[in-house]
Amino acid sequence: MAQQFFTGVDGNRLAYHDVGPRQGRPVVLRHGLCANSAQFLADADFFAMRGYRLLLPDIRGHGASSAPAHYPDEGFSIPVLASDMAAMLDHAGVGPVHWVGNSLGGIIAFRLVADQPERFESLATFGTAHRLSLPAISPKAIPLLYQLLGRRLAAWSTARGTTANRAARPLIAAMLTALDPRVGEAIARHVRNYDLTEAALSYAGPTLLLHCGFDSAVNLALAATLKRFAGRDSFTRIELKTGGHMANLDATDEWRAALLQFWQKVEGQL
Repeated sequence: MAQQFFTGVDGNRLAYHDVGPRQGRPVVLRHGLCANSAQFLADADFFAMRGYRLLLPDIRGHGASSAPAHYPDEGFSIPVLASDMAAMLDHAGVGPVHWVGNSLGGIIAFRLVADQPERFESLATFGTAHRLSLPAISPKAIPLLYQLLGRRLAAWSTARGTTANRAARPLIAAMLTALDPRVGEAIARHVRNYDLTEAALSYAGPTLLLHCGFDSAVNLALAATLKRFAGRDSFTRIELKTGGHMANLDATDEWRAALLQFWQKVEGQL
């Protein structure tokens, strides 16, 4: 495993882990808001043992990636975050990738795949809605929670609400403790109200939706758009009944098996 650094679109210093054989088929495991690449370290080792090369980015302001000075809103927009990921792929020197996006990681993929579909061999998402509309005040909930409860208690209470897997809660809490809530608020301003349904539909390549049974808020948002994807030959939906918002941490075996089967089918191995 090696940590790499590259320069984002506005000069920001950004980081990603590069795991597995250099000649392996490249896979991006992209975390969501308030998490970081640590979410996928165990999964990266698992897939690397099966011959894949894994790229695990820390989005700006998360993990080892720096945030723009003074937290300007434009520095956290969806197009900017997508451009960062294109820059990472260029830095790693990889061709079409299997992209796996959790929550915000899927949102960014919808934007990038609409503009640069040639970068994708396949697209898989979990915990991601094609569109979302939340009240304008909702981004304030992130710093407010930290202010009311304190950093550690806010992190642990959120971890308990995120997964039923007690063993995964310390990891989630650690990622949340490390977060600057101002970063979370700035990104949330951009993703509280978006519609990337057409962007997702524009991608003709293989698409996998991992529909997680315990991710009730996202599933409610997905209900309005899923009918537009049903029946597409390139679209696969797999139910992870015990999966929550971070399904790789609480439905791990099923999550990994679903991705391996999907990739092998895309690669013509099945």
